Amino acid sequence: MAPRPEPRTDTRADSVRRFAFELPALTSSVARARRLAEERLILWGCGPGIRDTVALVVSELVTNAVVHTASGRVICEIREGEDTLRIAVRDEGGPAGPRMRDCGEEERGRGLLIVDALCTAWGADRTGHGTAQIVWAELAHGMGEPC
Repeated sequence: MAPRPEPRTDTRADSVRRFAFELPALTSSVARARRLAEERLILWGCGPGIRDTVALVVSELVTNAVVHTASGRVICEIREGEDTLRIAVRDEGGPAGPRMRDCGEEERGRGLLIVDALCTAWGADRTGHGTAQIVWAELAHGMGEPC
């Protein structure tokens, strides 16, 4: 039986809602991360457009953490502010940081290009624990309206 992801918090204070979960760094976790994100946004009352975009961004960021690091687990957080949704994926480190590259006709390697096209901002920050990092992306979602 696969480990069950544990939601860490879900609070509503100062116009911020937050949901975080941890999954094993396996390719099978990508679909689970996408489903958890979609389910949470449904609970928050977000429309299908933003849900689809967040699901795609979560999928790309988790895939990068699974494929390009030596992590045993990844932690994903979705945080809603008044004007943005922030998605952050923390890994346990690996050989290379996030890189955007043009892959032409190649199927793989377009993840951060997709994130860049969909999001208003994205980046990566070291966590201070070896080569572990947090890759984050932000989406504008309306002027103070729910998702």
